[in-house]
Amino acid sequence: MIEKPSFWLSQIDFSLNPSLEGEENCDFAIVGGGFTGIATSYFLKKLEPSSKVIVVEQKYVGYGASGRNAGFCMTLFGLNLSLTVLRYGKKNALEAYKYTSEGIDIVKNLVEEHKIDCDFEYNGFIRVATSKLYERRLKKEFELAVNLGIEDAKWLTKDELEQKVISPAMRCGWYERHCALLNPAKLVRGMKEVVEKMGVKIYENNPSIEVERRNDGKFIIRSEKGRIIADKIVFATNAFSISIPQLKNKQTPVFTHIVLTEPLGEEHFQKINWRGREGLEDSRNLIHYFRLTKDNRLLMGGRDVTITFGENMQKDINQKTFEGLKRDIKFIFPQLSDLKIDYMWGGPVSVTLDLVPAIGYVGDKNAIYSLGCIGHGVSLSHINGLTIAELLLERKSKRTEMFFINRFIIPFPPEPLRFVISHIIKGAMKIQDAIYDRI
Repeated sequence: MIEKPSFWLSQIDFSLNPSLEGEENCDFAIVGGGFTGIATSYFLKKLEPSSKVIVVEQKYVGYGASGRNAGFCMTLFGLNLSLTVLRYGKKNALEAYKYTSEGIDIVKNLVEEHKIDCDFEYNGFIRVATSKLYERRLKKEFELAVNLGIEDAKWLTKDELEQKVISPAMRCGWYERHCALLNPAKLVRGMKEVVEKMGVKIYENNPSIEVERRNDGKFIIRSEKGRIIADKIVFATNAFSISIPQLKNKQTPVFTHIVLTEPLGEEHFQKINWRGREGLEDSRNLIHYFRLTKDNRLLMGGRDVTITFGENMQKDINQKTFEGLKRDIKFIFPQLSDLKIDYMWGGPVSVTLDLVPAIGYVGDKNAIYSLGCIGHGVSLSHINGLTIAELLLERKSKRTEMFFINRFIIPFPPEPLRFVISHIIKGAMKIQDAIYDRI
């Protein structure tokens, strides 16, 4: 029996590839079979068809965040636009927006070119405000976007917002056309088939993966029954980087949670008028995100995050958060309060201390990592795959010159300080959210 820890994964049938056995040699080894790892393998083969590429995955392709996220393919880079401006300036913030915007184009083109059945809907995205203080925050963020020169930004008054979706809790919104919704598990499993046809080898179900470097500079990736000798390596491990000694202090994993209702009937649609099926997020620090699935279920996620201690990655279930999300549905859409919840799950998110994503080198340019998607990784991880491939192949582009490539990352301290600091940061966010929720 294959463990399928999300609604998305439960909707598809698949079997696991064999585990790594014996010895393999390759040009590029990729540790991690999520969006980043599979996208990197795709672009390596696309740019250098003769290269030998191997992906080794601990569980199976799509088991982590790539098979559990809400399926928002969006322009958001890091936590928010204003934080990126604060840390790296307006010019870099605009470049980051263009970067993730290109990431959406990449995903859209991959889906269309390879005819990947992943319930892809190019519906747009709306950030909404649910109180006066959130409205002030959202308006400030919107004005910053316009000031930077982001043209795909339209302010929606309450009346204009109600033409798109009806909720008594929503006061106003910021609409972006360039956003897609999809089934992330179908996308990553579909891309797995694409890269395998291109000649990429993928080994799944390798519970123990260790990496070391030989004196000659080559990398040894060991599993229980085999090993890979590679010229270059990619750690496409995102939140699971916590188990890699060289990366564990660069990020911390937190878990976000989702509830999913039964399918909405036509009478429910008439009550909310969500005909455009846009993706929605509110303006909290610990956001809510909500959308409709292909079979018209309402997905509600976020509200809180669960912080891990050490290398514990078993935080999928949080009944307190699940119950809170059920209440949140009734707050946002009281007209849907009779809907039953059919699915509940959680998944890991990679968070850097400054809340900005990163790609970097481990030692030298033959080893690259990617982490810190902050829960907005569908578009980001795919364009990161292209960027990493270009870096490995030493092909200079506008992407390889981005400000977050090999940037300094403020390290997390070791446990238990990591756990304490993470809770302090979350606590401050929750206090502000509690105030903003009421005013």
